[in-house]
Amino acid sequence: MRGVQRQRVPWQRVLPFLTLLASVAAVPAPADAQCIDEAIRDELNARRRYRGVQERIFQKALRHELSVMGGFYAADLTSSHWQVQGAYTFHLSEALGLELRFAYTRTESDIVRIIEDEIGAPILQVDRDVFIYTGHLLYSLAYGKMRWFGGPIGRFDLYLAAGGGVTDNQTARGLTFSGGLGLKLYWGSGFAFRGDFRDQLLQQELLGESVLVNNLVGTLGISVFLPFRP
Repeated sequence: MRGVQRQRVPWQRVLPFLTLLASVAAVPAPADAQCIDEAIRDELNARRRYRGVQERIFQKALRHELSVMGGFYAADLTSSHWQVQGAYTFHLSEALGLELRFAYTRTESDIVRIIEDEIGAPILQVDRDVFIYTGHLLYSLAYGKMRWFGGPIGRFDLYLAAGGGVTDNQTARGLTFSGGLGLKLYWGSGFAFRGDFRDQLLQQELLGESVLVNNLVGTLGISVFLPFRP
């Protein structure tokens, strides 16, 4: 019995099949797959933008800010008193601003009044007008947002202030150094509520002695930004 002989397949028959496979492999990806790749790429780019620095909705750069404020003036050697202030700020950028500030208050001393009542004669005139002229460099530490009682989202700035100036009264001597922090809550395109706390360091003379004092100032007020922007 003869064995079954293997038949050899000629290359002429295999070649068309290989050519068909190569042509199928060379066919470009469907349009649906390309759309999916573009969607994934857009999503990744959006996430990168979210992790980066976000654009401020309330813009301050190259704008002028006019402020009116009022609060308390707590002096070391005299009693606390009210204070009114006005300020002008030019914002060099979103982070830096130059502020000029004028403040008016009065000095009073309950201790001196008690001593004068006991001895029956005036020993020192402490009821005086006080004029304070200062300039500060403002630096924004943080820019954020918050929602008020389920209402609209508001923006705010937390900033530092450092500078100095002159305290004009008969007991102050030399320069006044000033520093502190503040908070601004923005609404609309050109308005803000602001709260400031400053520590003023200066030399003050009382009863013939010159001492270094820290006078604390806390104020609340409103600001308007110019020019207005939509």
